[in-house]
Amino acid sequence: MKAKEADRLSTLRLINAAIKDRDIANRGDGGEGSVSEPDILQIMGKMVKQRQESARAYEESGRLELAEKELAEIVVIQEFLPRQMSDAEVEAAIAAAVAETGAVNIRDCGKVMAALKGRYTGQMDFGAVGALVKGRLG
Repeated sequence: MKAKEADRLSTLRLINAAIKDRDIANRGDGGEGSVSEPDILQIMGKMVKQRQESARAYEESGRLELAEKELAEIVVIQEFLPRQMSDAEVEAAIAAAVAETGAVNIRDCGKVMAALKGRYTGQMDFGAVGALVKGRLG
């Protein structure tokens, strides 16, 4: 606020609001109402994906100023996310998870994905990783 970074402040408020929404939803479901760190990483990852889709749609419709705003919000959100793993690191993590779970066929994909999500939440795109795991087991 003091630095007069209105766009950054707006994005930080959006993050805070999303976390509070999850907190309220957890309380409504009978939970204790607290939001864990993996939940926060999941929320912020979802926010990044939403903004990427919005930016793509804005670019396709010629609304470049709105696309730039979405991309700027992505940069702010990513400051609070763990570093994304490289392709080589993702491959190594998949190999380790397959070995650890003893997965041998496509039916074991869920076990491998659970192991990866437990260890690497926020560090990799699980949509893309799912295809890689299926390719390795299939």
